[in-house]
Amino acid sequence: MQQLNRPARRALLVLHVAVSVSWLGVTLGLLALGITGWTTDSPEMTAVAYRAMKVFGDWLVLPLALSALGTGLVLSLGTPWGLARHRWVYLKFWLTLVALLLSVFSLRPGIDHLAAGATTGTPAPDLALVVAPAVASTLYFFLTAISVLKPWGLTRRGRRLREERTAKARARREPGHGRAGAGVS
Repeated sequence: MQQLNRPARRALLVLHVAVSVSWLGVTLGLLALGITGWTTDSPEMTAVAYRAMKVFGDWLVLPLALSALGTGLVLSLGTPWGLARHRWVYLKFWLTLVALLLSVFSLRPGIDHLAAGATTGTPAPDLALVVAPAVASTLYFFLTAISVLKPWGLTRRGRRLREERTAKARARREPGHGRAGAGVS
């Protein structure tokens, strides 16, 4: 992929940070609602909490998760960071993909099930709707930390690409490089 120009890269970076932090915020909101539904003695409050979780799950979780993954992919492929050059980028991609899949196939169905019970007047507190957002929030904090700290260095592919780039630069600097007959006596 062609490298992004500076204005495009900066705009995309702002968008990526905004949607990623929003995904974290929504998950913290889900955690607060899940704790409310689990700990309250009021069936009405449990029902309200689970119905509110459904709104977050239906309208925010998937669009934010897809936006975070998409903007992250474009940034990684359109900048020198690359997708598989640095360990932190590579790990962040795979963990984001796993989080997105868990959101679609585990979190949202769990929320839908409890919200359906809340709608029929039989809300049943479920610890899973506390654990899932707690784990997800921890994961998103970790992803935020590695985005800021950029630990662990290059992947094997990244080291190979750097060595190739260094060898090409060295070859260009050698005396006589590129001149016809240079170095011939």
